[in-house]
Amino acid sequence: METNKSKRRIVVLGAGESGFGAAVLAKDKGLDVFLSDSGTIVPKYRERLEAEGIAFEDGKHSMDKILAADEIVKSPGIPLDAPAVAAAIAKNIPIISEIEFAGRYTDSKMVCITGSNGKTTTTMLIHHILTHAGVDASLAGNVGRSLAYQVAREPHDVYVVELSSFQLDNMYDFKANIAVLLNITPDHLDRYGYKMQNYVNAKFRILQNMTPTDTFIFWKDDPVISEQLRHIGTEARLLPFSETPEEGSAAYIDAENELIFNTPGTSMSMPRADLALNGLHNVFNSMAAGLSACLCKVGKDAIREALADFCGVEHRLEFVADIDGVRWINDSKATNVNSCYYALEAMTRPTVLILGGKDKGNDYSEILPLVKDKVKAIVAMGKDNAKIMDFFKGHVAELVDTHSLADAVEACHRLSTDGDTVLLSPCCASFDLFSSYEDRGRKFKEAVIELSKTTHK
Repeated sequence: METNKSKRRIVVLGAGESGFGAAVLAKDKGLDVFLSDSGTIVPKYRERLEAEGIAFEDGKHSMDKILAADEIVKSPGIPLDAPAVAAAIAKNIPIISEIEFAGRYTDSKMVCITGSNGKTTTTMLIHHILTHAGVDASLAGNVGRSLAYQVAREPHDVYVVELSSFQLDNMYDFKANIAVLLNITPDHLDRYGYKMQNYVNAKFRILQNMTPTDTFIFWKDDPVISEQLRHIGTEARLLPFSETPEEGSAAYIDAENELIFNTPGTSMSMPRADLALNGLHNVFNSMAAGLSACLCKVGKDAIREALADFCGVEHRLEFVADIDGVRWINDSKATNVNSCYYALEAMTRPTVLILGGKDKGNDYSEILPLVKDKVKAIVAMGKDNAKIMDFFKGHVAELVDTHSLADAVEACHRLSTDGDTVLLSPCCASFDLFSSYEDRGRKFKEAVIELSKTTHK
């Protein structure tokens, strides 16, 4: 835990939740802080910055002010090759993440979750279990409030922190007490030089600085994780989970379809059928969450109750409506191929699949067997659908090219019949037609609800 030793100049790049929180923490610690955003700062953050008396600018980056920094706190969405960042790197100005900055000023327990898929569900599930049991726990990172802001103004005993690879890139001294790595599949390769190993290395930064008193929870059957563990070491205690009983597994499904949890302090079980979340991927998420809760000394009954009544996450296999016997499902959070794979795996009815958006170097071959088995039609929704149209040509009965949400929903309505499912699980980022995957999901839900009001086949 760092104390305020001297007045340093901190520049914060980006004025979203992360950047605003970092600026407030810097101010509260008596640092000379300046915030810069090349875009337009949204009103709620502009007003709060003004109320705090924090110096800021938007619509530009004043390089003289930025390069006068002793340290820069960079929002995770800003790439390292952005001109202001590249100039700071050239001048050897340290660049850190908001999580790294916040970690200097707290001794609270950190439960940190990363992985290509399932991060948000697992993060929120862990938080649900802890709060259900009366633990003073709060969400941070990619979900919830800024960790830096909470450390400054709303301290908690435990923080459950969802970490993207972008946040991990600029973390150095921060330490997780419990680190969860769910899986690693290709994602964000456009940010990592289209080299998978660079992305893997970023994910494994979650193990930095862990000691024998800390714990690493991971999916034992993930080939990428297993291979990386053969090449690196960690002092942390290992608690792997797996689908079936395997040597060393701390959580698994037994022959009676019971979830088994074994940690140094807790041994427990619960029927898989009692889990609130369906699908094998959610069994793994529940295993990771249950193991984390055991390590936080939550009682067995509280863990079982919370795993059984969790309500799920918006934009993740979220039921929207049943229209004339067709189920419409919002899985907008599926921004990579592997996430779509898990969604398709959970489908039990003929499916009309909406794909498309900003491609991140996707290889669609992973989902092709499931598409052939379960998908009756694909509706591509994006500014440029050429890659999707070329790859799936001949593999589905219907393949439709659309360039707006309205056209995509209309096509899905036309192609679906009683007993089908329409699944928005795009495999891609949202930034070609939408501001975020949340924006895409909410507009999809609005369109479906409107459709339900106006049509009957």
